[in-house]
Amino acid sequence: MNKLILAAIPAAAFTGYAVYENAASLSLRYESLGSGVRIAHISDLHRRRFGRNNRRITSLIASEKPDLIFITGDIISRRQTRLNTVEKMLRELVKIAPVYVIFGNHEQGLTEEFINAEVQERLIEIIKLSGAKLLRNSRDFIIIGERRLNIIGYEPDYSVYKSDGCYTDLTPVTKADIVDVLGECPKGETLLLAHNPLFGKAYAEWGADYTFSGHVHGGIVRIFGKGILSPERKFLPKYTKGVYDFGGKKLLVSAGLGKLRLFNPPEIVIYDI
Repeated sequence: MNKLILAAIPAAAFTGYAVYENAASLSLRYESLGSGVRIAHISDLHRRRFGRNNRRITSLIASEKPDLIFITGDIISRRQTRLNTVEKMLRELVKIAPVYVIFGNHEQGLTEEFINAEVQERLIEIIKLSGAKLLRNSRDFIIIGERRLNIIGYEPDYSVYKSDGCYTDLTPVTKADIVDVLGECPKGETLLLAHNPLFGKAYAEWGADYTFSGHVHGGIVRIFGKGILSPERKFLPKYTKGVYDFGGKKLLVSAGLGKLRLFNPPEIVIYDI
């Protein structure tokens, strides 16, 4: 009996932690890469809620006083139809700083997999009316202090994520593919928002100084600092969470906020660049 009790204690502790991480945890990660511009980065919210209208997210971001807020895709899930929480969250975020949004595979999948084009249209309208800027293979720029920042959103072909409904024979992304869609990288400091981090080398070769990504959910389960699984059902994906360097060009990967996870808390990332 005593042995059973002793065995039950760690099992209960493990279960309790897993429940806490997936129901209540929300962390801030800080990355100091320079100074002068502060960026709050969120990604892959999916269906998760962090307080009413995601107030925990908006309050934490507000407390960090960012100059920019980036949302790098999958702000909803592809089967989601109710968008009121996302709408209210966006309206609060734009009060804090300029907000830039890109689509991830879930938003793309609303039309690419013929799931619900009407939801995608509503989401586009919600983003527009909120005052946030949706970048779908398009660009903007902003001046902060004496720095002019090019902000560009890259949306690849959906076959990067799925091919004929499967996760095999996926299309890679090369520098040439990016040039075909976005043209040459503009002169000056360039910040690229690209949902899928697995093509970090191509983004750097194209010329992005900083690329902000998500998608991989930190590898879902993290063991000894390594992510275990990608959404494409691949083990040990290369870029899952953190800062990766390509000859001075940075790939900045958020572990995201939504989906089931373990030893991989939902996070908001704050970058000083």
